[in-house]
Formats: sequence, C-alpha cells, structure tokens
Amino acid sequence: MATALQRRKISHVFTAMDTNRDGCLIESDFASIADRWVALGADRDRAEAVTSGWWATLLAASEAERVTVTEVLSVVDRLGEMTDAVVATAHTAFDAIDTNGDSAISAAEYRVLIEAWNGAPTDTDEIFPLLDLDQDGTISRDEFTAHWVEFWAGDDLDAPGTWVFGRFS
Repeated sequence: MATALQRRKISHVFTAMDTNRDGCLIESDFASIADRWVALGADRDRAEAVTSGWWATLLAASEAERVTVTEVLSVVDRLGEMTDAVVATAHTAFDAIDTNGDSAISAAEYRVLIEAWNGAPTDTDEIFPLLDLDQDGTISRDEFTAHWVEFWAGDDLDAPGTWVFGRFS
C-alpha cells in the first residue's frame, strides 16, 4: 500500500500529466508526454515505446479506458519489481534533454526537462542543487537515474529524488 509521501508525490505528477484536468489519465496524456520529449530531442520511437508501455501497465490496473490516481498508486506499489522499466524511462527522459551527448544535464536543461514533463513552468532552481550530488554543476546520468527511481519507488522525504519534479505540498 502506498504511503502518505508516495500519495503526495504521485498525486503531484498525476495532476501534471492529466492534460484535460478531468481526474483521470487517458492514452492521449501519455502521447502528449512522448510528444513533449520528442520536441526536446528524444527519439520518437523510443519515447513512444516508453510512454505506451507505461500506459499499458496502468491500463491493466484499471477497470476502464481511464486511469485514476488510485490505480496509479497500485502500480507504484509494484515498482520495486519493475525497476528496469523505471530506469528505461529515466534514460529516455535524460537522453531527450542531453542533446549534446555529454552524459550530463545542466540546471537550464533540467528545468526544460521537468517543464516538458509537467507541461507547465516549474521552478527547479531550489531543487537542482539537491540533485547535483557531487556539486559539479551538472546531473550525471547515474545521478538522474537514481533520483528518478527514488521518486517513483522510494518513500524517503529526505532523499533528493523525492523532489525530482519540484516541490509539492
């Protein structure tokens, strides 16, 4: 069962993903994420494969062609068994923004990535230093992947990955 922290984190991102704000995710919400990643530079086939894979996983937890936050949370409960899928999503997002191929993303690139995911302006200035574990001014692929996994599967308020998508209440 999802913890209170996981509910807060997932509810925050769920709201950002719900493009028509009807309280449910539908297939086009995932297509929209893929389109935003492609606009950043992601490979279309890869972005669509990742987002459609998550749509299929969530749809399997649903009783309709719409997915509620409760159904997303039921999948979150199983993410410890699905680490490969979470890592693949992190790598796709990272590669979408690392257009120069230096295996690092700057604070500016990070903001663009999170705003593309959230579909709205997001203040990441406070968050970026928490995620830049070695304080070198960039987030490496390994740092980003660890934070992404922590956000989706973790339950530690003090873990930097808790804040990957920005602050939430």
